[in-house]
Amino acid sequence: MTKWVYSFGGGRADGSAEMRSLLGGKGANLAEMSNLGLPVPPGFTMTTDLCRRYLAEDHSYPDGLTDQIGEALTRIGALTGRAFGSVKKPLLLSIRAGARKTMPGMMEAILNLGLNDETVEGLAQETGNARFAYDSYRRFIQMYGDVVLGIDQNEFEDILEQIKDEQGFMLDTDLEADDWKSIIEKYKALIEDELDEPFPQDVHAQLWGAIGATFSSWISARAITYRRLHDIPEDWGTAVNVQAMVFGNLGETSATAVAHTRNPTTGAKRLCGEFLLNAQGEDVLAGNRAALDLTCRARLENGGDEPSLEELMPEQFAQFLKICDQLEHHYRDMLELEFTIEGGRLWMLQTRTGRRTHKAALRIAVDLANEGLITREEAVMRVDPRSLDHMLHPTIDEAAKRNILARGLAASPGAAAGHLVFEPKDAEYFANQGKHVILARIETSPEDIHGMHVAQGILTARGGMTSHAAVVARGMGIPCVSGAGMIRIDYEQETLTVGTAVMRKGDLVTIDGGTGEVIDGEVPMQKPELTEEFNQLMDWVDGIRRMKVRCNADTPQDAKSARDFGAEGIGLCRTEHMFFHEERISTIREMIIANSAEDRKQALDKLLPMQRADFIDLFEIMAGLPVIIRLLDPPLHEFLPSETGDIKLVAEKLGVPEKQLFSRIHTMHEFNPMLGHRGCRLAISYPEMVEMQTRAIFEAALDAAAKTGKPVQPEIMVPLVSIRTELEFVKARIDTTAATVMKDAGRTIPYKVGTMIELPRAALQARKIAEEAEFFSFGTNDLTQTTYGISRDDAARYLSDYLRAGVIEQDPFISIDVDGVGEMMEIAVERGRFARPDLELGICGEHGGDPASIDFCERIGLDYISCSPFRVPIARLAAAQASVRRHNRSR
Repeated sequence: MTKWVYSFGGGRADGSAEMRSLLGGKGANLAEMSNLGLPVPPGFTMTTDLCRRYLAEDHSYPDGLTDQIGEALTRIGALTGRAFGSVKKPLLLSIRAGARKTMPGMMEAILNLGLNDETVEGLAQETGNARFAYDSYRRFIQMYGDVVLGIDQNEFEDILEQIKDEQGFMLDTDLEADDWKSIIEKYKALIEDELDEPFPQDVHAQLWGAIGATFSSWISARAITYRRLHDIPEDWGTAVNVQAMVFGNLGETSATAVAHTRNPTTGAKRLCGEFLLNAQGEDVLAGNRAALDLTCRARLENGGDEPSLEELMPEQFAQFLKICDQLEHHYRDMLELEFTIEGGRLWMLQTRTGRRTHKAALRIAVDLANEGLITREEAVMRVDPRSLDHMLHPTIDEAAKRNILARGLAASPGAAAGHLVFEPKDAEYFANQGKHVILARIETSPEDIHGMHVAQGILTARGGMTSHAAVVARGMGIPCVSGAGMIRIDYEQETLTVGTAVMRKGDLVTIDGGTGEVIDGEVPMQKPELTEEFNQLMDWVDGIRRMKVRCNADTPQDAKSARDFGAEGIGLCRTEHMFFHEERISTIREMIIANSAEDRKQALDKLLPMQRADFIDLFEIMAGLPVIIRLLDPPLHEFLPSETGDIKLVAEKLGVPEKQLFSRIHTMHEFNPMLGHRGCRLAISYPEMVEMQTRAIFEAALDAAAKTGKPVQPEIMVPLVSIRTELEFVKARIDTTAATVMKDAGRTIPYKVGTMIELPRAALQARKIAEEAEFFSFGTNDLTQTTYGISRDDAARYLSDYLRAGVIEQDPFISIDVDGVGEMMEIAVERGRFARPDLELGICGEHGGDPASIDFCERIGLDYISCSPFRVPIARLAAAQASVRRHNRSR
């Protein structure tokens, strides 16, 4: 018979941490902690296989499941000395979903299951604490009514708030047992009024209802959205964990807490977290009460008046510290922990790999390697290359004036400015208009995920460092200020009020997730400083990776930035970008409208010193490193005006009749210019352009070599080649001009001539083309559009439909289409190196900064990747990870 139920607790478990695909992350880790002998309330996990079957079989259960659950409940009862449904010593249960990958707040949980009108009285008598018993019962009715019965949570909250207002109470803890009894009756009346049936008193019916609702939460709208945003497969399913309740709300010797073994914001090796006395776990996360600091050090730093858990319960705190150390060494990572102290006894409720900011992830990985818990290779593999992108983004300029409106908790670092919005739908609307937004909420909930995803930052009036907003923002890598209690948000009026200051929807605001500040208006930003841990990790990265990393750079500023970020040369210099400067555009236009080669040469002679100066700058910055310069590529009409008014102005400036310029523009019109007269085709039509650019390159190289005293390595790329003889024609002009320049200078420098592989025919004819080319650089932007036959400029209009319909899994312009475009690349690599074994191979399309594409480039044996300057660190890390994966595959 299929095993659907896996028990844990009492020092042993049926499962282990390695079984997370079957037991989910929560269930696997509960089993692991049990096997380690830690104090875990006993329970059982129902598998992800059962979830998939339940959802596929019209929400029905397999034969034998009832017996397996009954046996598991009996085991829990034996370990706790309680019985499910017993009036005298009732066994109460928590029901929690637990997917293979953490999905914070996306699925359901129900606590205190097993309470009814009889068992609550037994619990009150047993504990001698009627207030606790009836508080637990109302919590259960409220959660069950929401999750299982589908009644709006706000209706329960309205009843609670009304009673508190009538009694003049501020906090839930102010209410006594009789108050809770009154609320319970109102809750039950609400349920019967809404559903025409009473709240279920049969504890087994409660259990089955909770199990079904928890499995079904896998396909809730918010869970589906979260899975789509985080690439979590639908067929994973979720496990359901049923566990004996332990109570942090049993009095002043009880507490509940959430902790991280290291700081999830900075990565510092310091225990941090929050706790509440006399509370259950959801109270900490909800932010309804001000959570307290776990440690004395944190309390003093935060200026808190209330004692920390370390001071209130030193014995339990010391026990918890030992468990933290044991678990960190066992899991070899920073962990997020949930625990409850019930009447002075510590219980571990959960451990999992802790969510952390990108900055913290890097520091923790480096620290763990330096502490000997993991290897350097493991440290490199633990940092998401894309996370470096967030670390390299701006923060608020230190010199900027800050008109601070409010302060909250620095929940997720970084700074962001945008238009203030209060609803997720408005965030999406503004984002679709191309505007940056800051989403402000009283507190976020999982239903807000679609708006949070498009926002530049999150601001909340409530919630702590472990609130939904803080956790989700850290995972997304966006700034968050939470718990800004001095602000008042009015959803109906769409206003944010601080004292007498009122901000409305659409107003500009800046948040600083590093300081917790909320600032009026848009504040200037500055580049971040790279940390010692970043530099140390990148040193390890460079010792591991095989592929070189170059940059796409057309200006000295880009080249300098890229070199600062560790670029090992330039993989693509687009020379046409140099012609669009205001002082040069007229000269290139003179060349374009010229009627003879002689007139064109006169215009090109004016451009020569400009091009030479550009190349000198690049060669000097990249002294000793290779620089690939692509000859003029785009169709010439791109340099000419298209609007009638502009044409008239340009004609006057060039001193030519307006009619003549109109005629020239009309003559140059192409129906599909990206497949038209461009690249090497221009070089064949106008060889004098090749000669000018080549002369500028070699004169600059000789000049830079003399100035720097370092070797200059020019590599000249001929674009859009598909026929060997095209390259042969252009290469002859390059070689002749280079020879002339070096002869006149009396010095020689080594150089290479190669081509960009961006057409399918070039890939197929790579063997013949490589007989002329000394290097191939894959221009995957054009190779993708010519392989697919789609325009990269227009495809976004319908590729989103393809993605939604599941026709494709990834936009091929974001990540290389391995099956199609990738096969073209593999063909070119194999055939090119057959003809020329030392053929240099690289990639310079936008895919050069995409980690998945870089992994593919490693697999097919490219020598280098080239990307934009700020993506160079990403590419370095991704290349190292690709090398590790390739090495592991070959073992």
